[in-house]
Amino acid sequence: MTDFNGPKSQDPRTHIRLAKVVEFLVTGGFIGLSPWAPGTFGTLWGIPIALGLASGGPVFAMVGTLVLILVAIGLAEFSERFTGSHDRGAIVIDEIVGYLVAVTWLPAGWLSMLLAFVAFRFFDIVKPFPISWLDRRVKGGRGVVIDDVAAGLAANVLLQILLSQWNWSLLV
Repeated sequence: MTDFNGPKSQDPRTHIRLAKVVEFLVTGGFIGLSPWAPGTFGTLWGIPIALGLASGGPVFAMVGTLVLILVAIGLAEFSERFTGSHDRGAIVIDEIVGYLVAVTWLPAGWLSMLLAFVAFRFFDIVKPFPISWLDRRVKGGRGVVIDDVAAGLAANVLLQILLSQWNWSLLV
């Protein structure tokens, strides 16, 4: 039997190997270990993932984003329990899924991807209410991810409003 605290009857080296795989994933292939703007660099990983999901259509992208949010929560929970540290700066999987929320139902063009990137980073860094409240109050893997999902949602709503006033064909 296995839980977040590790394998029950296996060699401890298995748990350490699993922790290394989780560390690779939660840090975006170790890009989160960058000493300069790890969240911003981590968010960049969201762009090719968003484009890949968008190629399956908007419903596929939305379902894929929801699945990746759940995966991110589980991986962040495991990482937190293994390291004993909550929401380390090196963890960027939350920025990746937050960005995916920001681009959900937007056209997959370069301008909307760029606007979503800027809007998401703004909301993720500034953390206006209720994002700041979620960041302070929710713990565990959910807490690592939820504020970024909220920042992505805020960016998405802002862009949906702004882009509803523009000619969408310019963004594709």
